[in-house]
Amino acid sequence: MEFLSEYGLFLLKALTIIAVPLLGLAIASILIKAKSHHENHLEVKSLNEKLQQMELTLNASALPKKAFKEALKLFKKEYKAEAKKESCDKKRLFVLNFKGDVRASAVESLREEVTAILLIATTDDEILVKIESGGGIVHDYGLAASQLQRVRDRGIPLTISVDRIAASGGYMMACVADKIIAAPFAILGSIGVIGQLPNFNRLLKNHDIDFEMHTAGEYKRTLTMFGENNEKAREKFQAEIQETHLLFKDFIKQNREQLDLDKVATGEHWYGIQALELNLADELTTSDDYLSRAYQEAAVFEVSWERKKSTFEKLFSKGVRAFSRSQEEQALTHPGERTYF
Repeated sequence: MEFLSEYGLFLLKALTIIAVPLLGLAIASILIKAKSHHENHLEVKSLNEKLQQMELTLNASALPKKAFKEALKLFKKEYKAEAKKESCDKKRLFVLNFKGDVRASAVESLREEVTAILLIATTDDEILVKIESGGGIVHDYGLAASQLQRVRDRGIPLTISVDRIAASGGYMMACVADKIIAAPFAILGSIGVIGQLPNFNRLLKNHDIDFEMHTAGEYKRTLTMFGENNEKAREKFQAEIQETHLLFKDFIKQNREQLDLDKVATGEHWYGIQALELNLADELTTSDDYLSRAYQEAAVFEVSWERKKSTFEKLFSKGVRAFSRSQEEQALTHPGERTYF
């Protein structure tokens, strides 16, 4: 009995010696995963698996038990056959989502996603970008379009999908693509530029408030919110808007030579059906239909750069999204009052 007691104690000590490091490794692994989840990171999801899972789930409910077993058997057979194929034999389709606001803040994620994909993508692959944007500040959307130009420069087929809206700066991004697909009632176009600002000079004068502004350079400042504006400043401001519009039109023409700019570069927007007739789009379909067809022949991956949110963003993200949506709605219902490109 004494021997058994000592032997049991020995075993307990041995298990403790082995278990403690293993437990430490497990805890460390959990902490690393938890930390990485909260840091900026790339996420890749297989849309093939998602669609296959949806198909199986629906069949499980819709088919009779015997028919479902047969369908499941066939699915497993096809899945195994597919798994045996070398990955290089199958085309890859990378899917990105761009939801634009006035500052095109999603460009920070877009640049990381494009960089990651370009590390492995070949000319046999394809990139699909789902754009939803009513436009915004010129240089911000210029950078967003430049990120997509990186794909074209590498010779990788680029498709843009517009399910809801790609107007103004949003269309500037879309026109870079080899192909633009649009839902029938998606909004495209708005190839124009606008600039506006309030002027409080009379209000300040009425309250005996002086405003001074000192500049070096004749056109360092043209129109101002608080000073007294003159015709010369207004003419210069208008000339700058016209110049930006010319640059916008030149960029569109370089990427879509088939467009009649005199017809479409008027600042107007059109629905998908009309956009197809005007060559603003190449095909009428939704991104859902496009992906449903593609996944039969390609390995489809959704790629997203997940950015760590600040406390402020977590608290006020809903309000920011609501504000962006209100700006977009204002652009659609009152196109003459747009404050963006």
